Amino acid sequence: MTVVVPVGTIALDADGALIADLDRPDATAVVAHGGVGGRGNVHFKSSRRRAPDYSEPGLKGEEREITLDLKLIADAGLVGPPNAGKSSLLAALTAARPKVGDYPFTTLDPELGVAEAGGTRVVLADIPGLIEGAAQGKGLGQRFLRHVERTKALVYVLDGSASEPWQDLETVRQEVTQFSVHLAERPYVVAVNKLDLEPARALRAKTRKRGVYFVSALTGEGLPELMGAVVKLVGSAPAPRLPASAVTRLPLRRRSEMVVEKKPLGFVVHGERVERLLERTNLDSEGGLERFQSDLDRLGVNEALEAAGVRPGDTVLIAGVEFEYQP
Repeated sequence: MTVVVPVGTIALDADGALIADLDRPDATAVVAHGGVGGRGNVHFKSSRRRAPDYSEPGLKGEEREITLDLKLIADAGLVGPPNAGKSSLLAALTAARPKVGDYPFTTLDPELGVAEAGGTRVVLADIPGLIEGAAQGKGLGQRFLRHVERTKALVYVLDGSASEPWQDLETVRQEVTQFSVHLAERPYVVAVNKLDLEPARALRAKTRKRGVYFVSALTGEGLPELMGAVVKLVGSAPAPRLPASAVTRLPLRRRSEMVVEKKPLGFVVHGERVERLLERTNLDSEGGLERFQSDLDRLGVNEALEAAGVRPGDTVLIAGVEFEYQP
C-alpha cells in the first residue's frame, strides 16, 4: 500500500525517532515491509509425490505505529510576538492573503507566501505569535514552530510601537531556544514594524543595532531593504541540518540467531528463521507437518534442543505453539 503525503512530511516511529524525511516532490520511503505470498501445493509436486496434500501460507507484513507530521518547507520564517504585524508583513511582501486583525492570535495556522527581490524568489512562512511561557503550552505559536525548522533563516518581527520591543525580542528568542537550540542558532535579521507610527520612528532615531530593519507593512517603507537582506541571508545560509540521531531509512532486517531456553514448562525456541518456517507451515496437513519436522532438523533445531537437555515427551514452544518432542 502506498500513502501519498504532502512534501515536507516526516515519519516518526512509536518512540518519536525519525524514520523518513520526505522533503522532495519525488521522495519515497518504506516504513513497513509488506508480507510474502505463499505457495500452492503444485509447487511441492515431485516424481515421488504427485499430489501433495499441503501448501505454504504466506507471511504477514510488518505492523508499525507511524506518526506522520507535516513540516512546511520555507526559506525564511517570520517569528515574533502577537500583533507585531507578521501577517501584514507577509501580505505586503507576497501575494499571500492571510487574515489580518487588530487582536492577539489573529493567525491560527502557519501561512506561506513567495516574495521576489533582485530576481530571486524566497518562500516566507508566517508563524502564529509567541508569548512568554509558550514552551509551557501558553498561547498558540510554540506548537507551530516545527514549521520553521526547515528554514535557512529567521526574521524576528517586532512591534515598533510597543513599550519594550527589545524585551519582546529577547522573550521570543528564549522561546525559540527552548523549542530547539538548532533553530535558535539559524542566521536572522530583525524587522521592526509599524514605522508609520511615531513611537517606531522615535525608536529608529536612537537605534544603532546591526541587522535591524525598520519597516512599515502599511506604507511599504523599508520593505525593499528588508527583502534584500533576507535574500542575502538565505543565499549564504547553510541548509538546515537534521539532528545527528535522525535515521532516514529503515535498516535491513537481519536474521536473528536461534536460541533455545529451558523453562519450567518446557523448552522455548527463538529465532527468526524457525519462526518464519512455522508461520509458513500448514500444521493441519499431515504432509505439511512432516515437511516442517524435516525442516526443523535441517535448521539444527533438534540438535540444539538435545544440547539443551530435551527428552522425548518434553514440551517445545515455537512462537507460542506447543509441540511434543519426539526424536
